[in-house]
Amino acid sequence: MVHLYKEIQPVDRLSIRMPFPVSSYDRQLITLLYQPLIGVEPISLYFMLWAEGESATEAEISHYHLMNSLDMPIAKIFESRIALEAIGLMRTWRKDSEGVRSFMYDVLPPLEASAFFNDPLLSMFLFSKIGEQAYRQLRQRFVQKGPSNDGYQEVSRTFTDVYRPVQHHLPSFANEQTVEEKEKPKELPFNYEDFDFSLLRAGLSEQLVPSSALTAEANATIAKLAFLYNLTPLDMQKVVMLALDDHMILSESRLKKSAADYYKLTVSTEPPAMQHAFQSVVKEVEKKSTKEQVVQSKEELLIHYLETTAPIDVLRDIADGKEPIPADIQLAQNLVLQYQMPIGVVNALLQYVLLRTDMKLTKNYVEKIASHWMRKGVKTAKEAMDLARKEHKQYMEWKTAEQKPVAKKRYSGGREEKVPDWFNKNKEKKQKKEVTIKETSKEAVKSNTDFEEERRKILEKLGIEEGQVDSHGTD
Repeated sequence: MVHLYKEIQPVDRLSIRMPFPVSSYDRQLITLLYQPLIGVEPISLYFMLWAEGESATEAEISHYHLMNSLDMPIAKIFESRIALEAIGLMRTWRKDSEGVRSFMYDVLPPLEASAFFNDPLLSMFLFSKIGEQAYRQLRQRFVQKGPSNDGYQEVSRTFTDVYRPVQHHLPSFANEQTVEEKEKPKELPFNYEDFDFSLLRAGLSEQLVPSSALTAEANATIAKLAFLYNLTPLDMQKVVMLALDDHMILSESRLKKSAADYYKLTVSTEPPAMQHAFQSVVKEVEKKSTKEQVVQSKEELLIHYLETTAPIDVLRDIADGKEPIPADIQLAQNLVLQYQMPIGVVNALLQYVLLRTDMKLTKNYVEKIASHWMRKGVKTAKEAMDLARKEHKQYMEWKTAEQKPVAKKRYSGGREEKVPDWFNKNKEKKQKKEVTIKETSKEAVKSNTDFEEERRKILEKLGIEEGQVDSHGTD
């Protein structure tokens, strides 16, 4: 099980930027071309960030706000985010400052339809998802082919043909800041370093495939095709030789056709399919911070549950699936949003209070313990659980002070109150310690008795009475 709280937490702040305008036409591309690839949840997150990013205010929000708005747990938010990053619809920036983690999300527009369908990965991914007929319909809809310009000669005028400069005194722009130029993404983000180009080049002679044919554009297409069809550099050597035309040029279209033909002949006649690898990405994130644990204790599983679950879901789980009342939800949200308490600490607090007060969530009592934990600097669910065990007696005194006299009489019947499972850990330790002390005391008493008995026997053998030894010792 992966500790996602090391990568992202509901309380983490985020800002949204839109470096490029996103139009209604882009919305059609996202819905019809991208949604079949990555699913509904990532697209829902994208549209949510788009709506928040167009707001006039630039205030930060928390991931807990996204969880409530999209009705997603933090794990789904993270999975949706990395899906958007992989497909090129989002960039993520992170900053850690004095224990506070902040993110900046860049919402990016989709690729142009022509670039999308020309990309071998995206086009084949979409083809495998929706089938040939739907794929052709979408391609015909977005990639419109107008009348050919064959036989025509361009007669457009340039800027210098129409305008002439006029000599006037011009103001100085030396002190003005230049506008930062941002280039709109034109291709899918892809790691080309994963492909071994040196091995590819080693098996191709200069006579068969000249170096000039392996341009940057050709190499980019080769790497993507190798990834798409799961072909090695040795396989791609054959593909390159098949794709080379009479003029020793490697065109993108010929490379695609050669790779597809080679795949059909050597691997399968079925088109390749893509699958999500969220778990692999998450495990890779976890390996950077700690070694993966094969076996986890019940307390570790509970800590993971408290750290990664929304408070409203914790309230539902404690109440056996029943929907919590708005006042309880509002109290939990205030602890997270207004008081900036970590999600795991809030969940540990809710669980402790509900199970110690017969499922009553008293606002004053909750805030009193919350204030104590904030002053103590509690940051994780484990720290909250340890402090609750340590200060249990004090918290029970606070609870008694909060209760009315009627409630005191009602709960003095001697029945045992519910407690969280993790609370008994400290109680068991205390009981074991008391048993150990008692056993040690018994052994000490027994040892002292045996010593006195041996001393008496020795004195009898020597013919000395007990009183004589005492008087000799005082002299």
